[in-house]
Amino acid sequence: MRSLPLAFGIVLFTLCSKTVEAKTITENQAEMCHWGAQIARSAEQSKLSGKTLFSTRRHFQQRNYSQPWMKKMAIGITEQTFSSRSRVSPKTVEQTYYQGCTRHELARK
Repeated sequence: MRSLPLAFGIVLFTLCSKTVEAKTITENQAEMCHWGAQIARSAEQSKLSGKTLFSTRRHFQQRNYSQPWMKKMAIGITEQTFSSRSRVSPKTVEQTYYQGCTRHELARK
């Protein structure tokens, strides 16, 4: 009779431990988030140094990218950065972007 509660406890623990497993992002997702964070940091640096959105956008359009989606995403990140009223350090923008991106990727799973 004592083995029934023990067996139930083991089954319950096993089920609970499966749902508590930590989700992680893939290496590709982490690299994408890191790349986007670097773009956001660079855009914030440009904004704080007095460069215009037009010149910064042109800079990112002229760069060579390894993936076709990167150019459009870099332009989008730049436009969002310039439209933001915040004037925080580029390092803070990079960290905030990376944290938000990884949270987004985890939520997609």
